[in-house]
Amino acid sequence: MSQQTTADHISRRKVLFDLPGIDAVRVRPDLQYGDSDAHLMDVYYPPDPAAASLPAVVIVSGFPGAGFEKAIGCPFKEMGSTTSWSRLIAASGLIAVAYANREPTADILTLVQHLRDHADRLGIDPNRIGLWASSGHVPLALGLLMDSTLDGIKCAVLCYGYTLDLDGSTGIAQAAKAWGFVNPAAGRSIEDLRKDVPLFVARAGQDRFAPLNERLDAFVACAARANLPLTFVNHPAAPHAFDLFDDSATTRHIIREIMAFLRFNLLS
Repeated sequence: MSQQTTADHISRRKVLFDLPGIDAVRVRPDLQYGDSDAHLMDVYYPPDPAAASLPAVVIVSGFPGAGFEKAIGCPFKEMGSTTSWSRLIAASGLIAVAYANREPTADILTLVQHLRDHADRLGIDPNRIGLWASSGHVPLALGLLMDSTLDGIKCAVLCYGYTLDLDGSTGIAQAAKAWGFVNPAAGRSIEDLRKDVPLFVARAGQDRFAPLNERLDAFVACAARANLPLTFVNHPAAPHAFDLFDDSATTRHIIREIMAFLRFNLLS
């Protein structure tokens, strides 16, 4: 493998955006949140926290950890995209949490409960938690947003993601089987989503992963008809994972919008 190809591998790609102080972000690595050494999290803190307790954004992992690492070549929490988004979120004044898992659906519930149970020690506001998910990780985030007991979750960013099978479609279920991501919202509908959680949905207009945009478009239309608190942006010229691959002014503008959305809904 050439040096150029290695540098361009998806595991090394970082978000195409920067903020002052991003290199000064403090990281507490490999904190245990579950009952085994497979349950580890990295917590990213702002260089100069504005308060003793801050909101946290969880970077959602919707694939089983062992299979993901085998396919990609590194743990999810150590991917360039995960670490760079975590640093960006922390540099913007929030806490970011990236984690390893074994069973995605059960483990993220354990993680969220751990963040709430140990909020004082971690410096996290247990009642102000956000989600950031992309691609095949989005169905797991949607499953969480259908759980009325998780009232500490206040907003979610869903980037170029697989969403829901609506109106009898089966595309998301088929994609989940093909790619290996969990789909806990299977058989559910827009009506099952909490109505009090603002959503930011970003679409990549040149996404080639069928039927991602077909299902995403149906999801956005249904969410609008249901009058959910929805912010939608379309990047018409961008490919899948445009935050990592499309170095353009539009990409940077959307990333700024994402950060503003998180700050508004978690700090206001």
